[in-house]
Amino acid sequence: MDKDIILKNKIVEWGASKVGYGDLEDLLPVEYKHLKTGVSIGIRLSDEVISQIDSTPTHTYFHHYRSVNALIDHICLRITMQLQEWGYLAMAIAASQSVNKEGNYYQGIFQHRTAATRAGLGWIGKNGCLVTGEFGPRVRLGTVLTNMNVPYAMPITASRCGACKKCVQACPALALRGKLWEPGIARAEMVDPRACSAHMHQHYQHIGRGSVCGICIKTCPKGQQVLKR
Repeated sequence: MDKDIILKNKIVEWGASKVGYGDLEDLLPVEYKHLKTGVSIGIRLSDEVISQIDSTPTHTYFHHYRSVNALIDHICLRITMQLQEWGYLAMAIAASQSVNKEGNYYQGIFQHRTAATRAGLGWIGKNGCLVTGEFGPRVRLGTVLTNMNVPYAMPITASRCGACKKCVQACPALALRGKLWEPGIARAEMVDPRACSAHMHQHYQHIGRGSVCGICIKTCPKGQQVLKR
């Protein structure tokens, strides 16, 4: 059995709900271009926990979010160790990591959502989250960069949100601009991250430091369809 298939099977055994391989070479910073393959994983969130979100996030969702992040980091570490054992280079990108760029804004080393679209896992919704066909946006993502050559998935290059704006209308921070995603679009054209962050800081500090909202995830019809199956 080929190593790419063996690795996929292991990743699912370790707890991932979705996994795919994407070609990222043209998107990576110069220092990472030798790690052209993106191993993208998705962990399905608890529908019951998300169903408890109403006009504000909950303590349960805050804890669940952090727990899933820890699982993602654990799985990505195991992926890295397995790839190294096979003789490849590999680097995991933290599930939630913000690097201060030029002292005035934060962003990740590489966007998990971009890696996931290249790996065919889904598209980016108007809420700025990855939306999958199976679970809607009710997933958290992880990424491992490696130099292992694998058969790549067909990238998803178009939004499937259509005219729907339920997440935009539900956002309490008015941070969603309602624009359809397409590859290469600047995040600022879709989401105002400062408005989102400021709202959470002002209103949800009692839940915990770094609390997350989740309202736009709950309201997405793609995610709600899962509950009707």
